[in-house]
Amino acid sequence: MTAQDALNRSYEIRTYGCQMNVHDSERLSGLLEDAGYVRAPEGADGDADVVVFNTCAVRENADNKLYGNLGRLAPMKTRRPGMQIAVGGCLAQKDRDTIVRRAPWVDVVFGTHNIGKLPVLLERSRIEGEAQVEIAESLEAFPSTLPTRRESAYAAWVSISVGCNNTCTFCIVPALRGKEKDRRPGDILAEIEALVDEGVSEITLLGQNVNAYGSDIGDREAFSKLLRACGKIEGLERVRFTSPHPRDFTDDVIAAMAETPNVMPQLHMPMQSGSDTVLKAMRRSYRQERFLGIIDKVRAAIPHAAISTDIIVGFPGETEEDFQQTMHAVREARFAQAFTFQYSKRPGTPAATMEGQVPKEVVQERYMRLSALQEEISWAENKTQVGRTVDVMVAEGEGRKDGATHRLSGRAPDSRLVHFTKPDTEVRPGDVVTVEITYAAPHHLLAEGSAVAVRRTRSGDAWEKRNTAAAAKPAGVMLGLPGIGAPAPEPAAAGGCGCD
Repeated sequence: MTAQDALNRSYEIRTYGCQMNVHDSERLSGLLEDAGYVRAPEGADGDADVVVFNTCAVRENADNKLYGNLGRLAPMKTRRPGMQIAVGGCLAQKDRDTIVRRAPWVDVVFGTHNIGKLPVLLERSRIEGEAQVEIAESLEAFPSTLPTRRESAYAAWVSISVGCNNTCTFCIVPALRGKEKDRRPGDILAEIEALVDEGVSEITLLGQNVNAYGSDIGDREAFSKLLRACGKIEGLERVRFTSPHPRDFTDDVIAAMAETPNVMPQLHMPMQSGSDTVLKAMRRSYRQERFLGIIDKVRAAIPHAAISTDIIVGFPGETEEDFQQTMHAVREARFAQAFTFQYSKRPGTPAATMEGQVPKEVVQERYMRLSALQEEISWAENKTQVGRTVDVMVAEGEGRKDGATHRLSGRAPDSRLVHFTKPDTEVRPGDVVTVEITYAAPHHLLAEGSAVAVRRTRSGDAWEKRNTAAAAKPAGVMLGLPGIGAPAPEPAAAGGCGCD
């Protein structure tokens, strides 16, 4: 479709799952806008000319959720001639023709390897009057080569690899995303430098198994070298990454984190279980002692690091003794935060057919015990922050009650969420406010006194320029900005696709 053909046709993208999908949706938005579409107003709820579902296959009921949403759109499509519906992402890669069979009103189905084809497939479906299903078996072009509509003016995802070489028994992602493929370091750094030139001051390096970066290009220290290279980019204030695998967490990575000033004192590293028996059944290539040893090394090198994790409760065969090993590991690690999940079958994974499936009521009871323990630890760890002075990068959308409390919100360097008293001077998302922490809750910190300092930044300038431009555009173009750092899952593991 030419830009003229698509002019004034609106689009809406609904994203499910991990950060990879969030970033893919930025690419999809860029592709559609490059083809002439405009973004539908927030809250359009299907009232757009093109509705795209970017799906996740991690959850057991992912398909039921998709078909329920598609069912609600069917009568709207009947009432609106010319409306199109597209389904992409991991579930599309897995189910292929099943989607059109169960929801024949869908116009386009595309996979994880060919997101760049969406505008062409929409146009082909419109002309031919029938559904277009195109699933590539391997990556056609690295996503970084595609147009991108970044959701934030001051923080950005940067993909350094796609795919995964692991064979975790609970994860279907390698079958859907393929084997790991790394980008060239020069291409990654060029993208980061271009983002910084546009006003971005925080980047998050993304990969299904981010610290395995280099395995595809034959350099086992490539990831630590990349972190150090990021430290040399002028104007880049914050560097984060997600999600690393304990197997590949080597001493050179820890040294690079500690010695590179703009690499933030934050680590999200999925543990999944504290039981060696369960880890073996999961095909995780480390054991509890190795995991806790990495945590000790990180804390020795970066004393104020905030460490978070993912944990699965109730994996097939998990006994009470196994669960107690997870509780022990959590007590030892003292995570700032843990994303805990009740095991659910992922169709197509070895774990789905394993013997010893744990009864749901047992899983629920263990999940509640683990959540209570982690809540206690998170609160205790946050209390250690009281009295500290921290630089908070102001975000938009992080504090839902900010309007009522006359506060602003943002992230500290270690990614803890901080709500703080609104300064007398103007503060924009992307600016940095220095505050003293006065109160700690399990999931956030408060700074109730006056700001110690306010620093206007190039990122704040970029946010202001972008929003001024948005206000001048015709209705129908929305430039909403999420908070800095990892977007809230819906719900999914905090790292990768829940497989790291």
